[in-house]
Amino acid sequence: MLSNFLKNLSILKKFLFINLIFFTIIGLFTFIYLKNVQPNLIKKKSSNHIEVINNTIDNLKRLNVKFVEKDIRKFLFSTRFLFQNLDRVIFFDNKLNLIGDTDTLDLDPRSFSQRLDTIELEVLDSTKTKKIIEKKNIDIGNENNLSLNDVLSSYASSKNFGIPLTFTEEEFNKFKLTTIKNVMTDGENIGYLAITENANDIKAAIDERKTFVIRTAIAVGIVILIFSFVLNRYFLKPIKNLVSYTKIIKNKDTKKTNIDTLKLRNDELGLLSNSLDDMTLELQKRISHAENFSTDLVHEIRNPLASLKSASEILHDAKDSEQRLKLINILSHDVQRIERLITDYSQMLKDEVALSKERIKKLDIEPIIKSVVDDFNSIYKLKRRINISYKNDGKDNYFIYGIENRIEQIVANLLDNAISFSGDNQDVTVQVSKSHDEKVYIKVLDEGQGFKEKDTNKIFKRFYSNRPDKFGQHSGLGLNIVKNLVDLHNATIKASNRQDKKGASMEIEFPKV
Repeated sequence: MLSNFLKNLSILKKFLFINLIFFTIIGLFTFIYLKNVQPNLIKKKSSNHIEVINNTIDNLKRLNVKFVEKDIRKFLFSTRFLFQNLDRVIFFDNKLNLIGDTDTLDLDPRSFSQRLDTIELEVLDSTKTKKIIEKKNIDIGNENNLSLNDVLSSYASSKNFGIPLTFTEEEFNKFKLTTIKNVMTDGENIGYLAITENANDIKAAIDERKTFVIRTAIAVGIVILIFSFVLNRYFLKPIKNLVSYTKIIKNKDTKKTNIDTLKLRNDELGLLSNSLDDMTLELQKRISHAENFSTDLVHEIRNPLASLKSASEILHDAKDSEQRLKLINILSHDVQRIERLITDYSQMLKDEVALSKERIKKLDIEPIIKSVVDDFNSIYKLKRRINISYKNDGKDNYFIYGIENRIEQIVANLLDNAISFSGDNQDVTVQVSKSHDEKVYIKVLDEGQGFKEKDTNKIFKRFYSNRPDKFGQHSGLGLNIVKNLVDLHNATIKASNRQDKKGASMEIEFPKV
């Protein structure tokens, strides 16, 4: 249930909710700690009191001091140094009569009639108490107004008689701690010994801890609020803007976005914004490319289909064998044309998918070009007696950043295009060179008819229509594919007519490594 609840919350609300739980747990442990601080500090002081009481009783027995005013007074005077670190040590006989006090030493019982407003007892069993509670500390309450004699009376009649009893009183910002214990001699109770000490340090320690906890809680709360503001202002809000941007793109909305502002950031969100925008533009480009390509393909197929339809209708009624053969040739030519279009179109789509998975690396293009040239020579030297030669400018190597099989595809398509415009017994040359600024050039030269157009950039468009008659074996996609692959390598390609002789020139310029 909690996981489902958190799933529906925003990041900011999740952050605040987790901090609330953290605060609650820490607060609970803090409350338990503060609840146990005072008893632990009291126990520590009472342990010291009990040790003093036991030592005092041992001295009384060793010195054979009787539990009467005269002997106790002499004992206090002679051993006063033993109690110098204690505020007050009080002696009572077994009838609860005051017989000695380190504070006054005047033996005036009226000095010890002080009333106790709030008393917390470790052990108490008395009919004078409002309620009998056996636990470590017992609050008797202000309405009982018990005196020290009352406490001693309750202690004498309790079932825990003989066990040291510790209680506290708080009055007028004073915190006192008192420990009492009966004195036994030969199995007989002869009196009581009480030690009272000012324990304001305990109260101060507790107040100090409480103040520290409160201040820490306030400080942490302020830090969380500040962090929440920063988190929302500088991180969550930009992310919301990115989400809004993707929704606008998805819905093809014309609403203005602030993606440009996010792109100016120099942090990870800025990088994410730039990457997202670039990806969006690339997807839009590919979608537009696919739409245009499909339109062009339909347009290109429409012409041979119309020719097929006309030829088939005429063929049905044709009687002359020569005419029928001519129509059959037309049908065959158009079918081949359509087949080539579909094949190249399919291959082009496969190439675009493959490009997204391939990685560009540093490579030497010379052995790649030589391999392609050798393959074409083995075919066209015998088939059409066309000689394809390779030349370089004598440099050691020709490194570029590229994809090996795509470089092969570029050179193969350029050679295929050059051969298609070349006549039998003509030469095709592939030249590789490197400039002084380390740029690498590939040039493919043929001896064909050259370009008729002044604007040679048109030849790189899909389904370029100004072809020679014998160009029907090609789809018109070859040079367009070359242009796309060249752009992938951040290179440029240009076409021109040769100056030295008749023919065309295709030149690719690769950036330096």
